[in-house]
Amino acid sequence: MSLALSLTRYRRLIMLVMIIALVLISVEMTGLREQLSVSFLREHLEANPVTGAMIFILVFVVGNLIQLPGWIFLVAAILALGTVMGGLVTYVAAVTSCMVTFALVRGLGGSALREINNPWAQKILAKLDTHPVQSVALLRTVFQTMPALNYTLALSGVPLRPYLIGTLLGLPLPIMVYCLFFDRILMLLPIG
Repeated sequence: MSLALSLTRYRRLIMLVMIIALVLISVEMTGLREQLSVSFLREHLEANPVTGAMIFILVFVVGNLIQLPGWIFLVAAILALGTVMGGLVTYVAAVTSCMVTFALVRGLGGSALREINNPWAQKILAKLDTHPVQSVALLRTVFQTMPALNYTLALSGVPLRPYLIGTLLGLPLPIMVYCLFFDRILMLLPIG
């Protein structure tokens, strides 16, 4: 296969990688990455819970797009809002982040993974096609909002509705476990 044919075939995927790189560079150049900290999020959540929650969700979405781990957001939410409310706000932010990532990546990259001519990849995609909700829910339970998972599922061709339902079903358990874990850890630490 010639280079020109390969580039044409994967142009949407190449465009997606270029846009993600542009977002990463922009976040780094503007200094926004340094602002995405537990203290920044906690300060905004404590100052005004409604506005803080909207900022929290927005920052979670951007953070997920630029590969920041979700536990940073969960800790900030627990510190500012307590275990239950912090967990609930994190759940809403995580689902929102997954949906925004899905829309952006699917919009730019389409179902690029369907074009891979590999028997192993086709077998995995066939399993995803057979049980999309269960597959997404299991993957969310294990990998939560991991950006690589978000990108892979968006490029896999899984329909929006099973993706959303699987995400809604798969995220509560790991978020609850993390909430309880961080709540116990924070009880032991002298954080005010």
